Amino acid sequence: MLEEYFDVVVIGGGHAACEAALASARLGARTLLLTLNLDHIAQMSCNPCIGGIAKGHLVREIDALGGAMGLVADATTIQFRMLNCTKGPAVWSPRSQCDKAAYQRAMKRVLEQTANLEIKQAQVGSFLLEKDAVAGVETEFGDRFRCKSVVVATGTFLAGKLHFGLRNFPGGRAGDPPSVRLAEAFREQLGLHVGRLKTGTPPRLLGSTIDFSLMTPQESEDTDEHFSFFPDDFIRPATFRKNLSCYMTHTDGRAAAIVRANLDKAPMYNGLIKGIGTRYCPSFEDKIVRFPQHERHHIYLEPEGEFTDEYYLNGLSTSLPPEVQTAILRTVPGLENAKITRYAYAIEYDFVYPEELDRTMRVKKWRGLYHAGQINGTSGYEEAAAQGLLAGLNAARHAASLDPVEFGRDSSYLGVLADDITTKEIVEPYRLFTSRAEHRLSLRQDNADFRLAPRAHELGLLPKAKYDRFTAYAEKYEKTEMVCRSLREAGRSLWDILKDCKGDADNNPPPFAPSVLGLDAADPVDRRILRRLAIQSHYEGYMRQEQQAIRRLRSLESWRIPETFDYSVIPGLRNESRIKLLKIRPGTLAQAGRIDGVTPSELSLLQVFLVREHRESRRQEGADV
Repeated sequence: MLEEYFDVVVIGGGHAACEAALASARLGARTLLLTLNLDHIAQMSCNPCIGGIAKGHLVREIDALGGAMGLVADATTIQFRMLNCTKGPAVWSPRSQCDKAAYQRAMKRVLEQTANLEIKQAQVGSFLLEKDAVAGVETEFGDRFRCKSVVVATGTFLAGKLHFGLRNFPGGRAGDPPSVRLAEAFREQLGLHVGRLKTGTPPRLLGSTIDFSLMTPQESEDTDEHFSFFPDDFIRPATFRKNLSCYMTHTDGRAAAIVRANLDKAPMYNGLIKGIGTRYCPSFEDKIVRFPQHERHHIYLEPEGEFTDEYYLNGLSTSLPPEVQTAILRTVPGLENAKITRYAYAIEYDFVYPEELDRTMRVKKWRGLYHAGQINGTSGYEEAAAQGLLAGLNAARHAASLDPVEFGRDSSYLGVLADDITTKEIVEPYRLFTSRAEHRLSLRQDNADFRLAPRAHELGLLPKAKYDRFTAYAEKYEKTEMVCRSLREAGRSLWDILKDCKGDADNNPPPFAPSVLGLDAADPVDRRILRRLAIQSHYEGYMRQEQQAIRRLRSLESWRIPETFDYSVIPGLRNESRIKLLKIRPGTLAQAGRIDGVTPSELSLLQVFLVREHRESRRQEGADV
């Protein structure tokens, strides 16, 4: 039986676990990542893409905080698009179609080459506990790894069950076993509030059997945009192309009729699945039932990689039996003769209600225990990776006896995500949207480096070489903005003229040459500066108003609520609000105000009693002296 000591142990090998382990190691903590299968690290279990609406913002934030997701996505991109471009630049979101096998290999290579980090294949079965602290983990082989902090990022593996129509099997995903003993440990050892959720994946098809001539192609954009602000740090394989096409087709009334005739075989509708599925990525049978007025639904075929002929069928996630899946495909233009290489399925799994966490991803009941990803009731690679980075950062700081770190809603989408899942009641898989951020004009994907790189460097997350590149870029941007504001043409400053671009310098270029500002139109960095100048000038007045709202929010965030605060002493609180406050235990007055059902008048009452408690505490301190 092996016994070793580490500062931080990370359980899992998905996107959350990778960023957690990397963040911990970057801070100098001796870190161990334990995963069921080293060949499945960073596996894209569902769609082969990174980014998308709000998700692309998260990837850029992860990159600004020193994470690897953006770099690896850039290195393995086979198609890139900027989404939401018909709307304002605040909600533009980068999305990259990736070669899924290459993405796995590249991320594994990053982990293997990271100092302070070891990776090992093992299945964790239980925790080592000391009073109110988690002190390590024990594997199914009996090996013990003692540590000061543990990050759990188990994805869909906790008591996972796969559903193919009326048949179901234990599994963490297709081809991998579930974590049964570890799932039991959360209830029996840790006493945490555990629930059940469901997600699913569509079939994969053999490309040579698809008639693409009946579909609408979606080409990669001709752009120099990418995720990483530090793109030179990861060498893109020379063999990779960045222009593989996706294709769009659709279902019709025939497919809807097949679904309706077979709902008794759908686990979500015959009672076999108890877990709740994601609202914003419904199964195909869910679409038919919830939206009966719509018989036509778009289907997107996405290549799984450059060196495979498999296609991912985005929009046709289902848990219907294999023969029903085949029947549906026969009605779809271009898929009449398509062969399925992997059947679609649903997966049901355990999660821990995130009310058990604070905004640092720490489990409140246990010192040194952190959760990240789908175990927290979230969905999506990007949401998981962002939580992983935050959990890994705080796990390493706990191991070094340093104060925890939070990110506010006004600073990042990561802050919005962390606050949402720890404040709002999670009853279905949580997905991030730009609409969830109150301050999205300030939280754009193009300025994630300006928002987060300085703090990342201060925390030790961003290496000096990367930070030096950021400061050089920031200085050039600021000088260019000063020139832009000072130069005039036809009685207007160039800054005001830039506003005519409406934030889009690529499609609405300014009437002056970039060289007037000292920029080279052929230089990707200079083109990025010009884009950002156009966006900043477009939003300047609105952002001034938004900053005033942020200052008001920060005044409420400064009101800290003690973890042991007695809500029973506040007579005007409704019982419903008191129960929710006791359950969630908000850390600040602002967070308390975001709890569903807590009214402004109750928030004012809480503020009054916090003032009284503070005065009483100061009075007692004076008496003790």
